[in-house]
Amino acid sequence: MKSSVGENIFQFILIAFICGLCTAMIYPFIHIASVSLSGPAESTRMGFHLYPKDIDLFSWKQVVSQQKIWWGFGNSAFRTVVGTLLTLVAMSMVAYPLSRKTLPHRSFYTMIILFTMFFSGGLIPSYLLIKELHLMDSRWVYIIPGLVPTFSMLVLRNFFMSIPQEVEESARIDGANDIRVLVTIVLPLSKPVLATLALWTAVGHWNAWFDAVLYISDQSKQVLQFFLREIVILNADKETFGSTVVGNYKYETSIKAATVMFAVLPILIVYPFLQKYFVKGTMIGSLKG
Repeated sequence: MKSSVGENIFQFILIAFICGLCTAMIYPFIHIASVSLSGPAESTRMGFHLYPKDIDLFSWKQVVSQQKIWWGFGNSAFRTVVGTLLTLVAMSMVAYPLSRKTLPHRSFYTMIILFTMFFSGGLIPSYLLIKELHLMDSRWVYIIPGLVPTFSMLVLRNFFMSIPQEVEESARIDGANDIRVLVTIVLPLSKPVLATLALWTAVGHWNAWFDAVLYISDQSKQVLQFFLREIVILNADKETFGSTVVGNYKYETSIKAATVMFAVLPILIVYPFLQKYFVKGTMIGSLKG
């Protein structure tokens, strides 16, 4: 069937809009990558940077040679990997009983948990609670306070509710208890939504820095984003890298760009492996139930 003129115009506008949106999202990464690989003269040049005209790896060498950066990388990797795994386990243990109609007062418990999405005690009570729990200057402060994110747990609960009851009932006839049903039947069927929630959680942990500012004073326990914030926003790069001058130009701009790329690359590497589950898991987990 031949498309009308109006449909062709609409498709052209839609394609142009999507191409413009993709360009607006991709270009900043290209710009930062180009600046990070450029020398001091090119990195401070105004205008667009699509590729490095004079490749200079000095800034990258400075970044990867700093002990603070590797401290931050290790702590960020710890909170991302351990925090994501523990969050998936904890969310599954909370979401599964809330998805079963046999749980007494299920709606009440769900409303209590939902309440925490919209209201919190505030910054000062949270700080006092963390202090009383002896989590100050502990790496576990990155993981325990946000162990069960409410929104993600509700998405997982909705997905569990969409699984046919007959599948579980057949397992119970064979003598399986709740834990066995969850581990051997429910979780394997939930791989798409679990992969999506794992990606959300991992990105959240990797990008987090505010809790490090509040609760951590030992620099060896700080996360990578904390040092990235110091270098890029607070201009503390001279304290970390020293003042490196070539002629009348400095490497400050390219060092900042290299630090940003160093912090972004791990997530960019991991995302393609989970991307195939992302759309499917989000749609199923949020629409069914």
